Amino acid sequence: MKFVEYTDSEIMWMDLANTIAGELNRALMTHDRVSLAVPGGTTPGPAFDVLSAISLDWDRVDVILTDERWVPEDSPRSNARLLRERLLIGKAAAAHFIPYYTGGAEPDVDLVDKSAEVRALTPLTFLLLGMGADMHTASLFPGADRLAKALGDDAPELLAIHPPGSDEPRVTLSANVLNGAMQKHLVILGEEKRESLEKAAEIGDPLRAPVAAVLDGLTVHWARD
Repeated sequence: MKFVEYTDSEIMWMDLANTIAGELNRALMTHDRVSLAVPGGTTPGPAFDVLSAISLDWDRVDVILTDERWVPEDSPRSNARLLRERLLIGKAAAAHFIPYYTGGAEPDVDLVDKSAEVRALTPLTFLLLGMGADMHTASLFPGADRLAKALGDDAPELLAIHPPGSDEPRVTLSANVLNGAMQKHLVILGEEKRESLEKAAEIGDPLRAPVAAVLDGLTVHWARD
């Protein structure tokens, strides 16, 4: 695990956006298409704002989420909605986005086709992850009903999962897909999350600290605030 510390978050967001663009551009020199997997939530929004304005062959970039709540895109809880508002605008509007939500009451029935779409993008060119203070990443939550399956070697690319206490199911990329990425990065803010990451590394058990499953070869970007 490589740890990159920044003096403030504004510098971090600029550097992270430039890193993503640089790695995608480098891959586009030798590949017809490249893939970018990103988290939802509000934390990465500033990086998306910068990235969306960077010149790149966006029409050759496939974008997916690391995870998604099983809600329609008009819901304020939709990660796809965040991407359409913060990343898939400006120059990045030309990117090809693959949403997961299909409108069904439960995700399981619809995920075979979506898993196949994700499989076609692997190995992912660039993966950006977030992490919660509870040491979850993507929707790999401690205590989630299918966490062991999501961590297993035989896991599908995309699977439904129910975090403890959540009102809606989610879908998440499996650990195999996350770890197979050519570039694997994590962005966190604040002392609490840094301490959680250090704790996860000490625990070393992905069933108790799911982010521990992706620490090998991971680059961590951190700013205090």
